[in-house]
Amino acid sequence: MEAAIQTMVKTFQTSSKGKDSLSGKEFQKLVQTQLSNILSDTESAKAVKEMKEGLDTNKDGKVSFQEFMSLVGYIGGMLSQQRSSETAK
Repeated sequence: MEAAIQTMVKTFQTSSKGKDSLSGKEFQKLVQTQLSNILSDTESAKAVKEMKEGLDTNKDGKVSFQEFMSLVGYIGGMLSQQRSSETAK
């Protein structure tokens, strides 16, 4: 689990170029390169923009690490549910 946390932080820091938040373009690139196997519509600029706007709770036009972790938590929950339902079959 420690390695996963370190990977999340490193991925965010690399994508944001060391800043404390991701710009729209940085967020789009991160989603396209890191989440295309889990999420659909990662190639759609409109879909990624809508996702960014939904995560941007303080409406500053950027995605902070906390806001990004909300996405990670959502995806983790979705995958957990999916695996639970597959196991129950």
